[in-house]
Amino acid sequence: MIFTKMQGCGNDYVYVDCTNGLQIKDEALVAQKVSDRHFGIGSDGLILIKKGHLADFEMVMYNADGSRSQMCGNGIRCVAKYVYDKKLTNGHEFTIESMGAVKHITITSGEPGDKICYARVDMGKPILQAGYIPVKYEENLSSAAGITGPNAPVTIGSKVIMHPLNVAGKEYKITCVSMGNPHAVVFLDKMPAEFDVCGIGPSFEHNEFFPERTNTEFAYVADRRTIFMRVWERGTGETLACGTGTCATVVAAILNGLVDAGEKITVHLLGGDLEIEWSGNEADSVFMTGPATTVFEGEIEGV
Repeated sequence: MIFTKMQGCGNDYVYVDCTNGLQIKDEALVAQKVSDRHFGIGSDGLILIKKGHLADFEMVMYNADGSRSQMCGNGIRCVAKYVYDKKLTNGHEFTIESMGAVKHITITSGEPGDKICYARVDMGKPILQAGYIPVKYEENLSSAAGITGPNAPVTIGSKVIMHPLNVAGKEYKITCVSMGNPHAVVFLDKMPAEFDVCGIGPSFEHNEFFPERTNTEFAYVADRRTIFMRVWERGTGETLACGTGTCATVVAAILNGLVDAGEKITVHLLGGDLEIEWSGNEADSVFMTGPATTVFEGEIEGV
């Protein structure tokens, strides 16, 4: 199987071009095999590039454990780079779908024929209604309904904002956002480099509050336009970056009044920087701009 290894801010995936009719019998199993960093290629997962039904192209994404994922911000930028660099499209604006969600891509390539390094993605509207993120939530919860205690969802409208959640014996305040996949954002009072992400990450991912598991972002707001963040991704573990998680973190920061809506917010991740914009209006899209890099190409047997 011919593949391309690509990364966006260190969030690395194995990409396979299926637009030519290539069919993989067991995609989930192949994802596990190629993602293995000792016996495979090594990656955070597998992304198949197919012809789109609702868009110009389709991104089919698997985590390293073989589970499907709805969206990956860093991955979709790399798909955009792949299809442009490989001349599968001549346009600087096109669409990519993933599990039915269509994203609009804008790229800049400099001189004609140049390969791209950056892409700006319309990531769509943030989903803030608890039941659609999803988290375990019932409309109009109240103490009168007999739901009390530190783990009873505390909402503003239907939003879960600074909700106290007990994880591994400690209370954390979480703000929940979906960018096509679920995220729980925790704001820290110290730089995330000092936080035990790998120690607590699995407990967040598998907490019963999240029926489909969750990605968890641990963020420190340095100023009104700067955030430092680390992420634990469901099905993969800690990664160097997460595009949807970065978008969710900026949305959560705006909802909590920690950064300014309508401004370009720079988020520093272990693997690099992403720039996020959101107006603060729930009807408006979140925009993400960041790098996409080809690492190497090759062929792997036995998958």
